[in-house]
Amino acid sequence: MLDFRIHTFLTVCKYMNFTRAAEELGLTQPAVSQHIRYLEEAYRTKLFFYQKKKMFLTEEGTTLLRAAAAVNHDEIHLKKQIAELRGGVKTLSFGVTLTIGEFIMPRKIAEYLRAHPETNVKMTVANTQELLKQLNSGLLDFALVEGFFTKSEYDSLVYSEEPYIPVCGREYSPRKELRRIEDTFGERLIAREAGSGTREIFERYLESRNFQIRDYKRVVEISNISAIKALTEAGAGITFLYEAAVKKELEAGTLVRIPLQDFYLAHDFTFIWPKNSIFSEYYKELFGILAV
Repeated sequence: MLDFRIHTFLTVCKYMNFTRAAEELGLTQPAVSQHIRYLEEAYRTKLFFYQKKKMFLTEEGTTLLRAAAAVNHDEIHLKKQIAELRGGVKTLSFGVTLTIGEFIMPRKIAEYLRAHPETNVKMTVANTQELLKQLNSGLLDFALVEGFFTKSEYDSLVYSEEPYIPVCGREYSPRKELRRIEDTFGERLIAREAGSGTREIFERYLESRNFQIRDYKRVVEISNISAIKALTEAGAGITFLYEAAVKKELEAGTLVRIPLQDFYLAHDFTFIWPKNSIFSEYYKELFGILAV
């Protein structure tokens, strides 16, 4: 079991605030400070520093956080496994980003449940950053993400490489012939909301070409992919999505690929779990089971 002072450290890291950590833990602020001082004396280093009244982790504090978070995650997972053995019911708890959850995982989960009918499944759908928070807190066993993350902080395997493509409705009439990415700036762009993985990959592509979303004269932001596809099918504008998200519509002909000559983009969907987990072989086995 983790030392209770490590739990205090993890809670302080969660909020970067001693007062909020004390409130969550049901401790006084001096008690929280005492726990942190004990750890700093034990490891003979400073774990936090302040800059313009904001708290930050030192390099040593970051190292401790990574190790402590992994051990905490393993402890939570171990307790869950023991409870499952006692109760006889296994639960697969993981997180996915929206595109993966809606268009990739349903078929794989159905196959998994046919092979493991006694297993309960809890699939959380959220953006990459929220899933990382839940993974670090031990709420999830693993995650499948499309967004960007710090690879040095997690163990990971590439689940698939997914093409990212521009599409429009089959009856859509652009203002001009669309041959290059800048030709699309005069069209209405139907995009995911800021902060989503699908939006971020497109923004990074535009930045690599010295462009920005604001170069589009008209932009519609929608957090639901099905709504984006429906609007695009209705001719309300163009969009950029993972090919997996529009596969059925492309096959049916309700959406068509825009043949931009200078646009090729693919991005990894990544299976991640806490770095140096003692359950790494278990996560690799799950990866093999759920692989595309």
